[in-house]
Amino acid sequence: MTATYTLAEFGNHIDAFLERMRQRNLSAMSITAYQRDLQQLLDILAENHSAQERLTAQHLRQVLMRLSQRGLSARSLARKISVWKQYIIHLRQFEHWQTDIGDGLNAPKAPKRLPKAIAAEPLNQWFAHGEQHDDAMGIRDQAMFEVLYGCGLRLSELRDLNVQDVQLEAGWVTVIGKGHHQRQVPLGLKARLAIEAYLPIRQAAADETALFTSRLGKRIGTRQIQIRLDIWAQKQQADRYLSPHMLRHSYASHVLQNSHNIRAVQELLGHKQLSTTQIYTSLDFSHLSEVYDATHPRAKKHKSK
Repeated sequence: MTATYTLAEFGNHIDAFLERMRQRNLSAMSITAYQRDLQQLLDILAENHSAQERLTAQHLRQVLMRLSQRGLSARSLARKISVWKQYIIHLRQFEHWQTDIGDGLNAPKAPKRLPKAIAAEPLNQWFAHGEQHDDAMGIRDQAMFEVLYGCGLRLSELRDLNVQDVQLEAGWVTVIGKGHHQRQVPLGLKARLAIEAYLPIRQAAADETALFTSRLGKRIGTRQIQIRLDIWAQKQQADRYLSPHMLRHSYASHVLQNSHNIRAVQELLGHKQLSTTQIYTSLDFSHLSEVYDATHPRAKKHKSK
């Protein structure tokens, strides 16, 4: 007979699970989200069942139904189910549980969302206008955002850049991405010039290695970068709110539209899966149609005699 476990036993191994996630180099933000999703699951189970009740897959489906009734999106439900299933895998692999109570648990399919990208022309105008500012903070901000857009970095990747990561003469920057994976990204001319203008005025406390620093000489934080980008966009008279992620989206879209090389964009962005890049960028379907018409034997139009 298959072993079963109580609701109380189900929550006893969350700390061990989260520690394993830390060992896999998940970010602190991801760990916090995992913990929150599991605690919510335990709370809803406790509201409707006794601690000694035997846990089944039906219990998880009931929680999923309650969350759906609360108006959670398909995307949010899918994320929660993913965390629950990872925890159940942990229970089976490391805590010797014999039942897979997550089997058959599925969320509604989430619609694909195309990211917001800004056209190249207004972006170039904003960056050109930003070059006119000559105060120290303005020069630093211009360098940060030239690198953010010019290299397609994530916000955390920009924050984590160190001075030694930038090779100005070679035109490359070393980036540490998700999971501590390292990649080399080309450093464009405008980004290089902006960094060269910034480095002589960079304020740095003793032993501070960060490329971009605050007024106190310490590594600038992600929230401060977001605030500074909003201020920068207003100074450039941008006609919309601008976020770091929108600059990354725009980088991906512009490179793909001009190169038609999705594999290269995947490498530049640091994506493990090509499917992530396909969602992340807006494909140039007119070009794909031309390629198809020119290469597929059944696509070519019959020439009239």
